[in-house]
Amino acid sequence: MGTLSFGFSSVRLFSDSKVAALGSYNYNYKPRYQKDKKFCLDALRIEHCAKQRKRGVFSELKSVASADRVVESDGDIGVAVEEGESYDAIVIGSGIGGLVAATQLAVKGAKVLVLEKYVIPGGSSGYYQRDGYTFDVGSSVMFGFSDKGNLNLITQALAAVGCKIEVLPDPTTVHFHLPDDLSVQVHREYSDFVAELVNKFPHEKEGILKFYGECWKIFNALNSLELKSLEEPIYLFGQFFKKPLECLTLAYYLPQNAGDIARMFIKDAQLLSFIDAECFIVSTVNALQTPMINASMVLCDRHFGGINYPVGGVGQIAKSLAQGLVNQGSKMLYRANVTNIIIDSGKAVGVKLSDGRKFYAKTIISNATRWDTFGKLLKAENLPKEEENFQKAYVKAPSFLSIHLGVKAEVLPPDTDCHHFILEDDWANLEKPYGSIFLSIPTVLDSSLAPEGRHILHIFTTSSIEDWEGLSLKDYNAKKELVADGIISRLEKTLFPGLKSSIVFKEVGSPKTHRRYLARDSGTYGPMPRRTPKGLLGMPFNTTAINGLYCVGDSCFPGQGVIAVAFSGVMCAHRVAADLGIERKSPVLDSALLRLLGWLRTLA
Repeated sequence: MGTLSFGFSSVRLFSDSKVAALGSYNYNYKPRYQKDKKFCLDALRIEHCAKQRKRGVFSELKSVASADRVVESDGDIGVAVEEGESYDAIVIGSGIGGLVAATQLAVKGAKVLVLEKYVIPGGSSGYYQRDGYTFDVGSSVMFGFSDKGNLNLITQALAAVGCKIEVLPDPTTVHFHLPDDLSVQVHREYSDFVAELVNKFPHEKEGILKFYGECWKIFNALNSLELKSLEEPIYLFGQFFKKPLECLTLAYYLPQNAGDIARMFIKDAQLLSFIDAECFIVSTVNALQTPMINASMVLCDRHFGGINYPVGGVGQIAKSLAQGLVNQGSKMLYRANVTNIIIDSGKAVGVKLSDGRKFYAKTIISNATRWDTFGKLLKAENLPKEEENFQKAYVKAPSFLSIHLGVKAEVLPPDTDCHHFILEDDWANLEKPYGSIFLSIPTVLDSSLAPEGRHILHIFTTSSIEDWEGLSLKDYNAKKELVADGIISRLEKTLFPGLKSSIVFKEVGSPKTHRRYLARDSGTYGPMPRRTPKGLLGMPFNTTAINGLYCVGDSCFPGQGVIAVAFSGVMCAHRVAADLGIERKSPVLDSALLRLLGWLRTLA
């Protein structure tokens, strides 16, 4: 689950006549050529793979056509992909989960083909560029990106393919602005955060220390283990014999939720509501519905390794992984829209693209959501029983309304934090559509993302796709403007007086935007439990009921967020490698373990 994986769209959002319908505005912007033509790539100071060639870059996106040409040349790594070739694994989609799985397999010697629908990698962890701005498609809060421990999964994934990205430490993970004038900064240093929270709730000092102490107990157990597939028994038993207490600790907390643990130690209603807000950022649900293990990963990693922002934007992660994949001898194919998974005698053997091309592999890994995988890429009427059970236990989490702003720098007060969470009046609005607002200002950390004298504001709020269906184009555009104006007005009142008059650029994306350009059913960002879950027991892993087909990403264990989908990718690569014969495996133990895990999911 990690942090909220808010999304928007890839650069192809701007590649047709729908620009006006998507709410694109540019107020008083004067095109400016960058003095340094390496603004968008090389000057981002990325330390790429040793073999990565330096590419020519552009100064600004000034037309619809140039947007596609430039980004395609960036994504085009010059590797021919022949239709008749066979692969060890085909990965559908190049989100972080898919790229981590692909690169981990390539490093192990597998021949991998990644098929990406758009012209750049990353999915909701991608980027797009407009008028001198480089916008993160999704969240700018990067967990798993430190230089220590075992949960720095993004750092490890990059290092595996010989890549390293320069990062900028974020001194404050998030600044909460909550009802009853409750303001809490989550400082990078754990002691500073606890001191601030205890200052707000002195009567709950013991409860605060005990609850977050439980989180650290889980985090330290996870951080001590070599993280691989929980579906591979040789690894699992090996870890148990090496670290029995840590494994038992994780087993104990596996079926438990953060809200229940918090209520064991804390009684203050406002403090419990604050913990709900903490978990909402993790999982888009309150603490009572957030698995304790997921909450602990995020609530501790932000202090252990800290939040570190990649120089040049979040999209640099996916770009580096994609280049690293090719450097390992595997392949990326862009503009490759997979429409079907090919099944032969009950086994997944290949994929078919929208242009009719077919590619074949020993294994197929879907980085699409499980709803897209089993409802679109496969025939929905042939839904396996375990997928039926999954859809009975989980619903699609809501999508988001996304607003990308370019604003005059002077509107931000000095020492403005990078990330903010705003819930002004009523705790009951936390989970309601448009109730709470998440705001990222990445230019606070990396000024190269915007023209001189400008800042980027990236605003998210939950929104259901049903709220946007059945509208005419005129009404759709008007509604986007109306809702966005209301959200911006709230920020102007709460944080930044004069915000509206400082806007020089604006893009608004609805859940329909997310669905269309990120190929996510209903624009969803993962599963949400229909009722109070038993921790992570109900979450499916990477294997599926279809032989040769695996899933990876935010609708697999452990759920949403960059660190979670990276974990999913590591686990998937290990399980697939075992099935390909690259890693050790035991068919007898495999069968027994998979049956046990299937039974455990029924208990949820």
